[in-house]
Amino acid sequence: MTARPRLEPRPAEHAQGSGPAHMLGTLAHQPALVEPFLGFAAALALKGVLPRRDSELLALRTAWNCGSEYEWGHHELYARDAGLDAPAIVALTQAPAAYPWSTRDRALVEAADALHAHQEIPARLWETLQRELTAGECVELSLVVGQYTMLSMLANAVAMTLEAGVPGWPEGRRPTTG
Repeated sequence: MTARPRLEPRPAEHAQGSGPAHMLGTLAHQPALVEPFLGFAAALALKGVLPRRDSELLALRTAWNCGSEYEWGHHELYARDAGLDAPAIVALTQAPAAYPWSTRDRALVEAADALHAHQEIPARLWETLQRELTAGECVELSLVVGQYTMLSMLANAVAMTLEAGVPGWPEGRRPTTG
């Protein structure tokens, strides 16, 4: 397997925002999209109805499914701050049945997997989600998975490297895809 060429991030000041420097520096190569992208990302984070813990669970599972160590590393830090403990974070690298998730958490993990694999949620899972989440949360979960799929694609496409102090994959774990 040959190494992919990297797209070097532009200096962070060109990104006009705060957040992971390499991601913003990479987005800065297309400056007309930085502000609209940051607006959507901020709306999802600040105006979304999903609890932060749920969003981070979805972001981590999506990063794992997409094989994006960059997104995984950043969201591992955010997930800890949002209340996910180390065993739950590591469990996001395994089949959902391998960990004693609550019904809600397991449905979120399975939804991230279904959206990744098929870009849809099967009826059985949709019924569970509708019992566990509000209608707004059901809509938002697809947007969160889509957002982190897109960012994972960008990070993988340009071979984005982790900034200092950002963890990589959990010890002894690597996705089989990506």
